[in-house]
Amino acid sequence: MAGAERGGGRPAEQEPVVSLVDVLEEDEELENEACAVLGGSDSEKCSYSQGSVKRQALYACSTCTPEGEEPAGICLACSYECHGSHKLFELYTKRNFRCDCGNSKFKNLECKLLPEKGKLNSGNKYNDNFFGLYCICKRPYPDPEDEIPDEMIQCVVCEDWFHGRHLGAIPPESGDFQEMVCQACMKRCSFLWAYAAQLAVPTVTKIITAEDDGVLNVDGTEDQKVIKAENGTNNHESIPEESILEKGKVIREENKTEQVDEPSTSSGSESDLQTVSMNEHQNTESHSVCKLQDLKTKKYVKQDTATYWPHNWRNKLCTCSDCMKMYADLEILFLTDEYDTVLAYENKGKSDQGTDRRDPLMDTLNSMNRVQQVELICEYNDLKTELKDYLRRFADEGTVVKREDIQQFFEEFQSRKRRRLDGMQYYCS
Repeated sequence: MAGAERGGGRPAEQEPVVSLVDVLEEDEELENEACAVLGGSDSEKCSYSQGSVKRQALYACSTCTPEGEEPAGICLACSYECHGSHKLFELYTKRNFRCDCGNSKFKNLECKLLPEKGKLNSGNKYNDNFFGLYCICKRPYPDPEDEIPDEMIQCVVCEDWFHGRHLGAIPPESGDFQEMVCQACMKRCSFLWAYAAQLAVPTVTKIITAEDDGVLNVDGTEDQKVIKAENGTNNHESIPEESILEKGKVIREENKTEQVDEPSTSSGSESDLQTVSMNEHQNTESHSVCKLQDLKTKKYVKQDTATYWPHNWRNKLCTCSDCMKMYADLEILFLTDEYDTVLAYENKGKSDQGTDRRDPLMDTLNSMNRVQQVELICEYNDLKTELKDYLRRFADEGTVVKREDIQQFFEEFQSRKRRRLDGMQYYCS
């Protein structure tokens, strides 16, 4: 009876109620996340034969290539077949990479899927991520010694991962931006500051509040004051000053930024341009006009911070011949490729997995009466709980779950289920 009490006068503890719709939605979300990261990668065939894959899920094996050895990356299929019992670092996705498994960097391992491989992949690029270290602090993730909850964000240029507090500018809400360029890459690709004035998502770089009379430590090394991000000209949107003053004090630190007012490199003054004949004007328009040179005629600010960019910001980059040469020299031509983004990769994975896919659980559910539906929920929850506990062991040990491990789990699960059913007593009323 609802509301009944047990001994001691305490209300009966109610079991948490979870609807099957909630369960299915949660599983669908997890499945979509898996498809997003792995959907574009083959779990059975080594990607080496495809050459430098535009973007794929990658792993590094600390068992085969520990710190001190040469860095190496392996594809999804090789992480299963060749390194199943090894300790792996998940690298998420990397661009233009060819699987290293079994090449000269692996002293005592031959690739089981494609033994015939070249000694080295000269086109591959590596960083500290391949040894499980991230950010400017060169710490592992998750970091057992770091008690500060912080989001890790990947730089779209160098593809390293950074703590939000180590980027020099407090990240906007995750839904407000699509990509991030770290401080080092902004310094190397300084032309991006001219675009940032018009396109980047506004940020507040440093904040100190009056209430705690303390510090929100942005870079982890020193106490910070407040400065308002001035990423552009007068029409640049920023966080309203009044809302910041309600919480603390805004202090401008003009010496921390470098205001740039570069003249256009195009020849001729404004008056000269006004006297150009109609034919000459049409000929000029027929050639690609450099957007960057136009932006450089406006004031913008260079700062020692990361920048955050909205969806489709890359479409606004100039693709004239001079700019394309500059991108090639800086090795960032990928910024002009709309399919290079992680979002495009994730959407492809979801699309490939979702094609002609039916949900057998929903089909079965629709054919059941209510009693059968409740029984299915109970069975499903039991399976989910036991599978979660089983997989946690692999996560704690840092090993990959192989096909035979899953088969063993279900065999043992069915055996336990039969023993439970055999021990049940049925009564008629």
